[in-house]
Amino acid sequence: MHTATHGSTDPEAPLVVLLHGRGSHEHEIIGLAEHLPDGPAYVAVRAPIAEGGGYAWFANRGIGRPVATSLAETTSWFREWLDGIAPEGRPVVLVGFSGGAAFAGGLALQEPGRFAGVAVLHGTLPFDAGVPVEAGRLADLPVMVAQGDSDQVIPRELLDRTWHYLLEESGAPTVAHRDPGGHGITPAALHELASWVAARVPHA
Repeated sequence: MHTATHGSTDPEAPLVVLLHGRGSHEHEIIGLAEHLPDGPAYVAVRAPIAEGGGYAWFANRGIGRPVATSLAETTSWFREWLDGIAPEGRPVVLVGFSGGAAFAGGLALQEPGRFAGVAVLHGTLPFDAGVPVEAGRLADLPVMVAQGDSDQVIPRELLDRTWHYLLEESGAPTVAHRDPGGHGITPAALHELASWVAARVPHA
């Protein structure tokens, strides 16, 4: 398991896991932690599938459309690692960007009670990929969703479906941020994310 870390080294501190996009790696997304609240332990994890000079969380049937068997294999791999670093009682917040957002969303939908929050940044939930998405699935799980109106990477249909599900169907208390930006985290979205993370780990 390849990781990059930032912040607290206390093994009981709240853990914020940063999940990079397709074709990227852990050393890029760990830079987000410099703009997020002090207190938690931040860890960026390298996805397990080599792709395009970087790494991916699952095989795709198309952009934003995971292959169900691939997603099941990698989420199982990830949960085994997570159970080792964050046993029961240690709060875990997932922050995923693009493909990492789909992976974070898949983890939360599979096991919503495992997490203290999940941020879905400029990505789609893994619909039609063997993950439960019934109404109320994320009840009581704090969620942040951020999207850019000019995103030319993730299909608009999937962005809209994700937005609607999280705000109208999931049951999650959701902070929603949309701005004119493209497929990238804008300063405004980053500011919103920092406030959201701070609220998830108030005693860090």
